[in-house]
Amino acid sequence: RTRPHFPKNGEGWLTVAGAMENNLKNVDVSFPLGCFTCVTGVSGSGKSTLVDDILRRALFRHFYNSKERPGSYRAIHGLEQIDKAIVIDQSAIGRTPRSNPITYTGAFTPIRDLFAQLPAARVRGYETGRFSFNVKGGRCENCEGGGLIKIEMHFLPDVYVECEVCRGQRYNRETLEITYKGKNIADVLKLTVDEAARFFRNVPTISDKLTALLDVGLGYLQLGQAGTTLSGGEAQRVKLATELAKKATGRTLYILDEPTTGLHFADIEKLLQVLMKLRDAGNTVVVIEHNLEMIKCADWIVDLGPEAGEEGGEVVGTGPPEAIVDLAESYTGKFLRPLLVERR
Repeated sequence: RTRPHFPKNGEGWLTVAGAMENNLKNVDVSFPLGCFTCVTGVSGSGKSTLVDDILRRALFRHFYNSKERPGSYRAIHGLEQIDKAIVIDQSAIGRTPRSNPITYTGAFTPIRDLFAQLPAARVRGYETGRFSFNVKGGRCENCEGGGLIKIEMHFLPDVYVECEVCRGQRYNRETLEITYKGKNIADVLKLTVDEAARFFRNVPTISDKLTALLDVGLGYLQLGQAGTTLSGGEAQRVKLATELAKKATGRTLYILDEPTTGLHFADIEKLLQVLMKLRDAGNTVVVIEHNLEMIKCADWIVDLGPEAGEEGGEVVGTGPPEAIVDLAESYTGKFLRPLLVERR
């Protein structure tokens, strides 16, 4: 489950030393690298302060020169052992209907490249940009490639109606005359991920990214489905699929804040499987979580508390789930114990 041995010089750990923001009481917390770690504790015990306000902001400032000021801490050791930090949440993958699963995952670029390389496209001098709905040339100019026209409503949310020129197809007639295996670019955008994975199975650059979407259980989504129509759980899994499709460096830190919120048990199972794949690739996963089904699968638990507010902010215990259940002060251990007994 966890690594059996870590060198004593600190290699293999990411350590936040002297965390003192909000109710944290000058605590030192170590996260094992290459493991799936759950940060647990009652609401108000300091989990988000530790992981989001201090760790995430410090990592973002270190790697991306972020302007957000981290919470108060003395030092973070082990930064040289990771190469980037990524937050995966349930926020939308885009604010407008233009964003969709394949533009977010990067699968649309090789699809456009494929269409641009077709003999009919080359004869007409069409390049990759011709098959983009975001630039002039191949798109329908009436709706500017959106397929929908926005009607602004005063004092009410904006309303989107189908474009009467392209009938929601996004492209002009000339672009739609170029077909691959009998389908034009608009037909491809209407395929589900399941159908597209079979359609493009002989094109590795496309199928690899579509397979990642299948792996997270999103085979039913349409490739061109507007990002604004995805639920929080679906948006989260699109982001996870994007990470799965990347070439793993094995040195990435993923941070998730209560990722199971609003998810069905079947969705939680899929989420766990994806997180385990990221961990098995050598990456580090840090999750703030209350869900016991998620917590019992962790390699390592950091339990904060024992209570909320002024009576919290301390490390109640750290270790694998089996060690946490033996802690008298740990509420997490108390409720986790029956689940571990069942598993045995």
